[in-house]
Amino acid sequence: MKAIKSKKRERRHRRIRATVLGTTERPRLSVFRSNKFIYAQIIDDEAGKTLVAATDRGVKKGKNTGKVDVAKQIGAEIAKKAKEQNITKVVFDRGGYLYTGRVKAVSDGAREGGLSF
Repeated sequence: MKAIKSKKRERRHRRIRATVLGTTERPRLSVFRSNKFIYAQIIDDEAGKTLVAATDRGVKKGKNTGKVDVAKQIGAEIAKKAKEQNITKVVFDRGGYLYTGRVKAVSDGAREGGLSF
């Protein structure tokens, strides 16, 4: 079951990536979600480089802090790092995941941090 689920997500991601492309003026904000952690990175596809990255691997989580709250913090953190590099506009790549829960929280946090997409 798990192999089928991941294959379907990969197929959805390939479909999304066929249309979503990060340029130098408007890089791609890519989100990867595992069961434990969430990762976000801003990528310039023309140069093939990751410009900014953020993850919750090193974040200390409190007792009452859920995964969605942490994902929102990651979105705000990546927006802060992007602003330091003068990046304000991005294209959002949800990575084949549904736009709910942690994926939506990352985008909301990034929008509140000042990124527009």
